[in-house]
This record gives sequence, C-alpha cells and structure tokens, in this order.
Amino acid sequence: MSKLKDIDYKILSELLKNSKISDRKLAKKIGVSQPTVTRRRARLEKEVIDGYTAIPKWEKLGYEILAFSLVKAKEVLGWKDKTKVAHDRGRKWLMKQPNVLIGGGCRGMGVNSFMISVHKSYSDFDSFMVRYNRELGDMFSDSQTIIVNLGGNQILKPLHLKYLAEAIQASR
Repeated sequence: MSKLKDIDYKILSELLKNSKISDRKLAKKIGVSQPTVTRRRARLEKEVIDGYTAIPKWEKLGYEILAFSLVKAKEVLGWKDKTKVAHDRGRKWLMKQPNVLIGGGCRGMGVNSFMISVHKSYSDFDSFMVRYNRELGDMFSDSQTIIVNLGGNQILKPLHLKYLAEAIQASR
C-alpha cells in the first residue's frame, strides 16, 4: 500500500473504536458501499493492521498492577556480535513472558530499554522482577520501575485505542 487514502483513515479510525463492526455497518457509517469497505479493509489488514485485540478491564481479570520498567543496558560498543547476542537474548526472554505487553529499545531519562507488564499482585510483580534480574540482570547497569495500581481510583483515563481514532479523524 503506497499511501493511505482518506477512506483508509476513516476505516482504520472506526476499527480502532470497534474492531467487531461489520463491513456493512462500517460502510453505512462512513458513507461508502460495503464492497468498497471489504476491499479496503482486506488491504489494510494485509499491509497496515498488525492484528485485532480486546482491551480488558484488567482488574476484572485479577490484575492489580501495571508496571513500567526502564532499564539502562550495559554498553557493548564496537562489539557487533555481542550486541546481537544480547538483543536476541532479551527478545527471547520477553517473548516468553505472557504478562509483558510491550518491550524494546528507547531513548531518554538515561535509559535505553523498557517493558510494560501487568501483574496480579505485588507478590506476583516481585517474583517477576526477581526472575527478570536473575535471568537478564547481567545485561543492565540500572533498572527502575513505576507501578500503577489498576484497581484504585487513580486511573483518570483508561487505556483504549478509541482516543487515537478520534485524533486520527480530527487531523484529517
């Protein structure tokens, strides 16, 4: 897909709000034919959309903690092979952790790696971090974590992609 057209942005915005919407309802909502939506959606799914997922109410599933872990990985400048080995090792470990929502490289605040994870309790979080430090701790020089209580009344805006959809539509 060389460049997204206005209709692609409209379809994508609506799918961000509700990925379960039928092509027929989507077509009616944006004012085009159902075959057009079906064709454009298939193309978006092939080239732009990475997947569909539900966003749960974490506390209803028993998750109490959202953790943002910021890591300063040890520098191995000039050692291309060692950097690749460390990168592969970190990726393999992250991919085996079902509670890690996203993780990778970053820049800023003196850190160069991050992960966001969910945990059922502080005890669960603590066990996870002990395992993380034991299995990958030799690869970093510092690690800091911010913990968010998912069950309290501190969440002022819940995680949802529908907000991004509104921003996409507003910018078009």
